[in-house]
Amino acid sequence: MNNYRIAIVGALGAVGQEMLKTLDQRNFPFETIKLLDIPSKAGTKVPFRGNYLTVEAAQKGAFSNVDVALFSAGGDASIELAPIAVEEGAIVIDNSSAWRMDPSVPLVVPEVNPEDLDWHKGLIANPNCSTIQMLVALKPIHDVYQIQRVIVSTYQAVSGTGQRAIDELRQQTECHVTGKEIIPQVYPYEISFNALPHIDVFQENGYTKEEMKMVNETKKILDENIQVSATAVRIPVFRGHSESVNIETIQPFQMDQIYMLLQNAPGIQVMDDPANIIYPLPILAEGKDAVFVGRIRKDFTTENGLNLWIVADNLRKGAALNAVQIAETLILRKLI
Repeated sequence: MNNYRIAIVGALGAVGQEMLKTLDQRNFPFETIKLLDIPSKAGTKVPFRGNYLTVEAAQKGAFSNVDVALFSAGGDASIELAPIAVEEGAIVIDNSSAWRMDPSVPLVVPEVNPEDLDWHKGLIANPNCSTIQMLVALKPIHDVYQIQRVIVSTYQAVSGTGQRAIDELRQQTECHVTGKEIIPQVYPYEISFNALPHIDVFQENGYTKEEMKMVNETKKILDENIQVSATAVRIPVFRGHSESVNIETIQPFQMDQIYMLLQNAPGIQVMDDPANIIYPLPILAEGKDAVFVGRIRKDFTTENGLNLWIVADNLRKGAALNAVQIAETLILRKLI
């Protein structure tokens, strides 16, 4: 097995740190790991395996000795630096939304469409966190019964916004306890003890950009014929996205067959025992690789309808892990 030279762009962010942790925990075959971030953060020391890695500036020339560059630095940085990294010889796996809908760029969840990696041209997009966990659960059902419609409501953790939102939720919670005034900074309204039906900016059609990501990415990754309607909600949870998903299939199914498909599918852990109060929770998913599925039940209001409750760690499977799995799949398919 070869050893690979890895770079993490946006290495000091929440996802960047999770990428480093994931590479370590999965024993990824790396020779070197280069941490890159904005120039003002160059020189920062990051502990790793009993030593320290020194952060360097993410700029032209930083990718000349890199095989795989994991990007999690936002769309603007990806638009500027990803083409430079590819030109300098790296394969870029980008976690931002900048390249996801570019028809020349594969958008990949390894458990769902690994074959799309075969036509990459040096740049691969990591899907939206909420799309990833939903499609891991829908893939085995779609393969057998052909899903034609999906209605999804998400309940998303503040870590999806970044460290400032994590800090704000903690501060607002403390203000509630101490009776201090709460002044929102990151979100338009207080997030503690609240639910905001607003993630990203609103579009002309009344949906938010986050909701349309789920619509468009599902079509690109799974099946362009699937109809998707999404409502994305931010809730006061630090880490772990939850989704209530209602699907309608073309082919009729039996519930025991659905259970069997989900239990045998890669990347899924079924937690579905209502009699014993067992179902997926964000606090149980934190730090875990799996996509957890529960509350599995037939929708009796429509033909071939099914309800699922899907939970995953948005920083892990929703971002860092999926990116690392893409790199692992490139190795398995001998594409690097």
